[in-house]
Amino acid sequence: MTLARTLQALYGCKPATAQAWAPHLEAAMHLAQVDEQFDRRCAFLAQVGHESGRLVFTREIWGPTAQQKRYEPITTLSGRLGNTQPGDGARYKGRGLIQTTGRANYAMTTVRLRELIGHSIIVPDFEAEPRRLEEPLWAALSAGLYWYVKRLNRWADSGDFAELTRRINGGYNGMADRQLLYARALMLH
Repeated sequence: MTLARTLQALYGCKPATAQAWAPHLEAAMHLAQVDEQFDRRCAFLAQVGHESGRLVFTREIWGPTAQQKRYEPITTLSGRLGNTQPGDGARYKGRGLIQTTGRANYAMTTVRLRELIGHSIIVPDFEAEPRRLEEPLWAALSAGLYWYVKRLNRWADSGDFAELTRRINGGYNGMADRQLLYARALMLH
């Protein structure tokens, strides 16, 4: 089954949406080193599917909520995110299929993608152009990079889906949906 057909079946998205996302997710899965291994691929697609609302969202829905207000300086969270200027919270809100959040993470995404794929494509400066992470190519590649940098394959390989979810989400939000997508992905492949 092609990836586009898998995305359609797994996420229930329209054929045009699946076709548009498939090449970007193929590149992301290659970067994440999940493209060749069945369990890794299923885990990646399940997590990305949940995090993005099945390829609907590439940007965090902004309130700001009480949690999102903590993205602004000078909170402990804003310090960890590298948000140093007023407005950084909204400017560097979560973007991508696994939401990159915070000025420091946007800068790191630029540097690491340039190191890993910059020889074949011009990687934007996401700190200077944060909205670029909403574009399908960069939304997908940033997710692949996150998976790669955080070495998430070890939990996909061991079958520890709960720990994999915690490493992505910081908790277990949406666990039932993530597990449903994972079980469905396993049946599709």
